[in-house]
Amino acid sequence: REVCFDQAAVFIEDALQYRSINHRMDARSVWLYRLYYSNACQWILSFTIFLILFLAFIETPSSLTSTADVRYRSAPWNPPCGLTESVEMLCLLVFVADVSVKSYLVGWAQFRTNLWLLAYLAVLVVSLMDWIVSLSLVCQEPLRIRRLFRPFFLMQNSSMMKKTLKCIRSSLPEMARWALGAGHPVCSQQGDGQDRERLIYFRNLPEALTSLLVLLTTANNPDVMTPAYSKNRAYAIFFIVFTLIGSLFLMNLLTAIIYNRFRGYLMKSFQTSLFRRRLGARAAYEVLSSVTAEGQKVRSYGGDLLSADEFQKLFNEFDKRVIKEPPPRPEYPSPFLQRAQFLFSHRYFDYLGNFIALGNLVSISVFLVVDADMLPEDRDDFVLGILNCVFILYYLLELLLKVFALGLPGYLAYPSNVFDGLLTIVLLVLEISTLAVYRFPHPGWYPEVLGLLSLWDMARLVNVLIVFRFLRIIPSMKVRGPLSRLASLLSCSPPRLPAVVYYVFAIMGINLFRGVIVAPPGNGSLAPDNSSVPCGSFEQLEYWANNFDDFAAALITLWNVMVVNNWQVFLDAYRRYSGPWSKIYFVSWWLVSSVIWVNLFLALILEVCEIPAGAASAPWTSSPRFHRDVLEEPAEEELMEKLSHHPHLQLCR
Repeated sequence: REVCFDQAAVFIEDALQYRSINHRMDARSVWLYRLYYSNACQWILSFTIFLILFLAFIETPSSLTSTADVRYRSAPWNPPCGLTESVEMLCLLVFVADVSVKSYLVGWAQFRTNLWLLAYLAVLVVSLMDWIVSLSLVCQEPLRIRRLFRPFFLMQNSSMMKKTLKCIRSSLPEMARWALGAGHPVCSQQGDGQDRERLIYFRNLPEALTSLLVLLTTANNPDVMTPAYSKNRAYAIFFIVFTLIGSLFLMNLLTAIIYNRFRGYLMKSFQTSLFRRRLGARAAYEVLSSVTAEGQKVRSYGGDLLSADEFQKLFNEFDKRVIKEPPPRPEYPSPFLQRAQFLFSHRYFDYLGNFIALGNLVSISVFLVVDADMLPEDRDDFVLGILNCVFILYYLLELLLKVFALGLPGYLAYPSNVFDGLLTIVLLVLEISTLAVYRFPHPGWYPEVLGLLSLWDMARLVNVLIVFRFLRIIPSMKVRGPLSRLASLLSCSPPRLPAVVYYVFAIMGINLFRGVIVAPPGNGSLAPDNSSVPCGSFEQLEYWANNFDDFAAALITLWNVMVVNNWQVFLDAYRRYSGPWSKIYFVSWWLVSSVIWVNLFLALILEVCEIPAGAASAPWTSSPRFHRDVLEEPAEEELMEKLSHHPHLQLCR
C-alpha cells in the first residue's frame, strides 16, 4: 500500500510538471525518481550546465582582458594546464550520473529508442575522449572538439527547446526551397574594364553573389546601385526589382513558411503536454483505486467515493497556483497609529511614490537637456543637487513608513519593496559620501576631483540609480492580453536557443579565425604599408576589436554581424585576412541568426497574439493552460489505452 501511495504521488508530480509517466515504478525506482527531480538535484544539474558553458570565458584563449582591440590588448591570463580541465571533468561526471539515472529510470527498452538519451551518451563519450587527449598533449592541442558539444547539455535539459528544434527540422525542406529561389545567380558585368560598378561589386561571379546577398539585407544600399545609376537611369530598375523580389517578397514568404510550420507543430506539442497531464492524473487515480476494496472508486477524506471525473476536478483545484499570504502586520493599540498604518499601507501611497519618482525623473531629464551642450567642468549642478537630496530624503521616509505599516517581514515579502529599499540605501550612502566630500550643494558646486570620483561622476551615478528606481512602476502596471503573454514568452525556453547557436558559432569562429586579425604597426588608422586605407574599410572604421581571439570577443563580433549593418565590411576584411572561404561562415551565421531565428521569433509573437483571450496568460512555459477552444481534452479510451501499455506499471489489485 505504501508503494502504491508513492506511485500515485509520483504520477501527480508528473502531471503537474507535464512529464512522461513511462518510467520504472518499483519502490527503489520511485525513491530515486523523486530524488532526481528534487529541487536540490535539479539545481545542481542547472548549475553544472551553467558552469561548463561559462568555462569558455576563462579557459585558453581567455577573455580576461580589459579590451578586445588587438592594438591595445594586453596578454590575456591563460590558466595552467589542468585547472579548467579539472572543473570540466567534475561537470562531465555529473552529466554521466545524470544520463545513468535517466537511462535506468526509463528502462533499457525505451533507452534504445530514445534519440536524445543516445545522443547524450555519445556526446559524453566524445567529450571524455577529447578531454583525455587534451591532458595527454599538455593542453596544447590545436582543436577542442568537446567545446562544440557543450550547448547540447543545455538543449537536452529543456523540453521546449527540443520541441523548437523539431519544428525547425520540419521546416528545413521548405526553407531550402526558399534559399534556392532567393539565391538565383544574377551577375552584372556590363561595360569596359574601367567600369567602377563591375570592378567594385561585380568583378566575378562570387563577388557578384556576395554583393547581391548583402544588398538583400539592404546593408549596402544605395552604395552598390549608385555607380550604375549615375551612369544610366535604367540600371536602377535591376536593383529595385531585385530588392522587391528578395527583401519584400522572398523574406516575407520565409516568415510565412516558418510561422505556418511552427504554429501547427507547437500546437501539436501542447496537445501532447495536455495529454501527459491527463494521463498522469488518471494513472494516479487508477493506482489509488486499486488499493480500495471496491477496486473502482477512490475514497475522499470524508469517506465519500470519488469517480475519475471528480478526481480530475479535485486535481484541477489542487493545480491552481497557491497564493502566498503575506506575513501579519504589526498591531498598534493607538487609533492614531492604526489610521496611519492603514494610510501608509494603502495602494494610493504607492501611487504617490510613483508620482514622486516620475517627478524626479522629469527633473533629471530637464537638467540634462539644458546642460547637454556644456562641458562637465562648466556645469553648475546646484539646483539638481538640491532636488536630488530632497527626493532621496523622501525615498528614505517612504521606506520607513512602509516598514512601520507592514512590518519588516511584510515589507520584505514584496519584491518591489526589496528593489526600492536596496536602491534607496545605495542612494543614501552615495549622497552621504557626496556631502562628506563636496559639502552641501551651493552655487559654484563644480566637479573637481577630491576623492575616487568627481562630483559630476557621483551625480551621474545618482541619476542612473534614480532612473532604475523608476522601474518600480512596472509591477503595478496591469498588462493583459498579448503583451502579458509576450512577457511570459521572453522568460521561457525558446529564447534560449539563440544562446546555443551563439555558443556554437563563437567556438567555430575561434577555431577558424583566431589570430588572423593582426594589429598594424605604428598608427592604428593606417594599413601595414603606411598608406591611407580605403574609406569604409575594416581598417578605416577601426573595427579591430571585432575578432575571434577569445570567446567574449567572438560573441560581440557575431552580434555585430547579426545586426547586418556594415556586415559587408566583415565579409571583405576576413576575406582579405583569412581567405575567400570565410564568407561561408559569415553567410551561414546570417542565415541562422538574422533569417531563421528572427523569423522564428516573429512567428512566436504572431502565435501569441492569436491565442484567444480565454487561454492562459503564460502558454509558452511548460504549462500550456489553454482554453477548450484551443486544445481538445483527451478521450477516456485514449487514456486507458495508453495506460494499459505502460511498460513498468503494476496495479496493486
